[in-house]
Amino acid sequence: QVQLVESGGGLVQAGGSLRLSCAASGSIFSPNVMGWYRQAPGKQREFVAIMATSGSTNYADSVKGRFTISRDNAKNTVYLQMNSLKPEDTAVYYCRIQIPGNVYWGQGTQVTVSS
Repeated sequence: QVQLVESGGGLVQAGGSLRLSCAASGSIFSPNVMGWYRQAPGKQREFVAIMATSGSTNYADSVKGRFTISRDNAKNTVYLQMNSLKPEDTAVYYCRIQIPGNVYWGQGTQVTVSS
């Protein structure tokens, strides 16, 4: 079993920045992929960014150039630095880890960007 605990959400004005963190604990095997998804009110959950233990990354087009994902493999922690935030970035952000045979989700952290 794997547990994910997110932190760092909050309220910020448009153009501002936030940094999300997600710490994983439990039976974590490598290689794995950690990442972030988000769900806005009335919309489906969508992909934001992922990063593998190898260091390879992938971003949604909507966040490229504004968001940066990073991770500390020794701490099983993934980060999401969000810059130049827009009101349309408002959502609950969920951490996700994919390990061989299983996928786990965090409880989510709210990010609200005011205009």
